[in-house]
Amino acid sequence: MKHLKKTVLIFIILIAYQINAQESKNDNYIEFNDRKNIVHGVYLGFNLGTGEIDGEETGLVGLKLAYVANRQIEAGFAIKGFYSQQNLPGISASNNEDLVGGYTGFHVEPILFSKSRINLSFPLLIGAGFVGYIDGKFEETNEDFNEDDYDWDTIFVTEPGISLLFNISRYVQLEAGVKYRFSSKFSIHPNGINRINGFSADLGIKVGVFNLGRNRYKKNIPNE
Repeated sequence: MKHLKKTVLIFIILIAYQINAQESKNDNYIEFNDRKNIVHGVYLGFNLGTGEIDGEETGLVGLKLAYVANRQIEAGFAIKGFYSQQNLPGISASNNEDLVGGYTGFHVEPILFSKSRINLSFPLLIGAGFVGYIDGKFEETNEDFNEDDYDWDTIFVTEPGISLLFNISRYVQLEAGVKYRFSSKFSIHPNGINRINGFSADLGIKVGVFNLGRNRYKKNIPNE
């Protein structure tokens, strides 16, 4: 997680430098605003993240499909999966049980500074999913598989966060953010945890069209 935090920090510094260079390159423009022109968008996003559950290292991967209204708010659906190295003694021969699971639900994300190259947003995911323990060593044995040894349970999840968005073009957007999971209780492993609460940091990319029917707020004045 420390490496990802450093990567996110470097990413933010590079974005700030790029924006400053772009703004200082050409100040010769006319600014206007057509309030009747509503900007729409839609995208498919992919995220990779790292975090912790009960103090143990956890990897996460996510997908989301969302509609963007006037570059001010997103609404759609998101799905996430995770693998947490709990290393618990337990039901399998390896005594190395790790926690896995996933959840999906409604995604909403208000966006600030939407007319700038860099945006600040506040994503929120509300949904449900499942969790379970598996043999973390993935060893092949001659023992018969017993479904009763690998219990699963359902959970409800709320995951708010804060993200920094960088608009590469009208088709591509990068994001870096920090989130916190709140989950309902579950009971599976006698020595395990009963919630998947915890922080995570992630990097992602969104591919789509973010400004269909776009309103050009700045128009360059041609050089004579």
